[in-house]
Amino acid sequence: MRTKLGDAQIVDALRQTPGWELDDGAIARSFEFADFKQCWAFMQKVAQVAEELDHHPEWTNVYNKLLIRLSTHDADGLTALDFKLAAAINAFMA
Repeated sequence: MRTKLGDAQIVDALRQTPGWELDDGAIARSFEFADFKQCWAFMQKVAQVAEELDHHPEWTNVYNKLLIRLSTHDADGLTALDFKLAAAINAFMA
């Protein structure tokens, strides 16, 4: 899963991962919650699945706002693992 995807594969994967967009060699999505407590609870869920996948996001949190960026550094780009984590994150929002 740590093989760098080609452009066509990335476009296809993005179609299947709503809310995420390309961002300088990564995929990114912003989230906004009612308050910090809800944002932190969401981050804990993401942290759990990130540990299970051994794939950790780059994220920025300010109060109720969260920006998550995913890329696979050892592949120097996007891999299936990024989209697997993005799909898991999306499932938390359902």
